[in-house]
Amino acid sequence: MSGECGTWPEGKEMALETKLVHQGINPDKETGAILTPIVQSTTFIQDSVEKYLDRGFSYSRTANPTVAALEAKVAGLEGAAGGACCVATGMAATVTVMSAFLKAGDHCVITECSYGGTNRAARVMFSDLGVTFSFVDFRDPEVVKAAIRPNTKLIFSETPANPTLTLTDIRAVSAVAKAAGVPHVCDATFSTPIMTRPIELGADMTLQSLTKFYDGHNVTVGGAVASATKEINEKLHFYSNIHGNIISPQAAFYILQHSKTMGLRFRQQCKTAQAVAEMLESHEKVDIVRYPGLASFPQKALADAQHGNGIHGSMLWFEVKGGTEAGRKLMNSVQRPWSLCENLGATESILTCPAVMTHANMLKEDRLKVGITDGFVRVSCGVENTDDLVAALKKGLDDL
Repeated sequence: MSGECGTWPEGKEMALETKLVHQGINPDKETGAILTPIVQSTTFIQDSVEKYLDRGFSYSRTANPTVAALEAKVAGLEGAAGGACCVATGMAATVTVMSAFLKAGDHCVITECSYGGTNRAARVMFSDLGVTFSFVDFRDPEVVKAAIRPNTKLIFSETPANPTLTLTDIRAVSAVAKAAGVPHVCDATFSTPIMTRPIELGADMTLQSLTKFYDGHNVTVGGAVASATKEINEKLHFYSNIHGNIISPQAAFYILQHSKTMGLRFRQQCKTAQAVAEMLESHEKVDIVRYPGLASFPQKALADAQHGNGIHGSMLWFEVKGGTEAGRKLMNSVQRPWSLCENLGATESILTCPAVMTHANMLKEDRLKVGITDGFVRVSCGVENTDDLVAALKKGLDDL
């Protein structure tokens, strides 16, 4: 590398793998530390009243140097020219977006299948505040278009959807949103920027639960919203400041480090997910399996067109013959390296029962409508040996 130590050659674009390590990061000017320091300070001394904020920071509820470094990294990875806003959790990111764009009397078109907390925030909290929601099938952009009203102020998609993996055609829905003059936010937590970058496909905002693949080690919780424009980014920061939900410097530091290996982790996780899905599809005790990498996936053409790098994620789901009783028996008995718990996207491979865990707060009729039965098994593949994971899950099925 030529030039001053730590600089990047002018005019050369970083590859994604390089961005994962270096985006938004510079050696500490005072010490030369290669890692971004944790600035664990509530307040920042000002040079004078007249020069207030000349150094860029005043109070860590509003902005913090360590958090700012993470925001620069997320913005670069997500292709977000406007910047990024990093907050305490993925749900904090969702609530910040809804707070920024929805008020009493407004309307939002939202996917009928999303993370359970997103559904609850819309159905309970914001509905109680006078916002109305249309929960519709985002697999068809025309259905989204038909749901738009004169008072629609936000379109909220999620792809692949948690936990059913239904896909939204981001480019098509973004075109619908732009024609209506309505901002489109896409929760792409399952995709990661390695597989899909919604802003590059026309979305106004990309939402990420940093808890998942960005952290990837079951260590922190965090959330982010990356924006196509500076105006949107400033609006999100304004509402984040009101909520007081900025991510902590300590958590931001961990995610800055863990995200460096996201590309390596995610590709291994996707490889394993493909192998697990193929085993499940061939197993006599499995009733149905869904994974975007399988030829049998209902939206296979869209998956191939929208998912980059020839990968389709680490998430899949299946149901066992015998229904709820058999599915729960499997989840209760499966051996390591699998674990039964919530969360996803981490180094550990996880089985989750959405009906009891992640989506229990949905109305049962709504949950069943989108296909989340009581025996639905959500799978998050980690970075363990692929053969070990396939063998352990196969044994669990064989023993049913």
